[in-house]
Amino acid sequence: MIPVLTTDRLTLRAPRVEDFAAYAGFRASPRTVTVGGPFNERQAFQQLCAILGHWHLRGFGRWMIADRNTDVPMGIVGLYHPEGWPEPELAWSVFDGAEGKGVAYEAALAARAHAYDALQMPPLASLVDPTNARSVALARRMGCTPEGTYDHPDHGTLHIWRHPKEERPS
Repeated sequence: MIPVLTTDRLTLRAPRVEDFAAYAGFRASPRTVTVGGPFNERQAFQQLCAILGHWHLRGFGRWMIADRNTDVPMGIVGLYHPEGWPEPELAWSVFDGAEGKGVAYEAALAARAHAYDALQMPPLASLVDPTNARSVALARRMGCTPEGTYDHPDHGTLHIWRHPKEERPS
């Protein structure tokens, strides 16, 4: 049910139990403070299970980003629409060691192309904490434009970045 996408360097695939250590390590880090973290291992396991369940309930979701040659997990990317969220969003997170290498950009472009081409979704949004400079920079690099704010009951005010409706990644 979860499609596999590939790029020059990456595979976007379903999360596996073997990915849990890398995922839990990221979720326990201070880098997750903008999304309610850090989280303990029990919470991280439930969140990883929720990534898989999202596909079942919504018909779309987030992929594990893995190195195409080694299958080492590098992050999470894809479509996210939990209950109470204003609309589906394109979300991304990269694990330690993958930042600053274009991994999030490459993966997010592939996920966006899939959303537009295969799922025929309208222009997507990304909801970004304004203090998350890397995500703000990535939204800009992807051609997104600021479109207002969303007040989340747990995460505070998030900025809405609207993605262009392009058919293929550039």
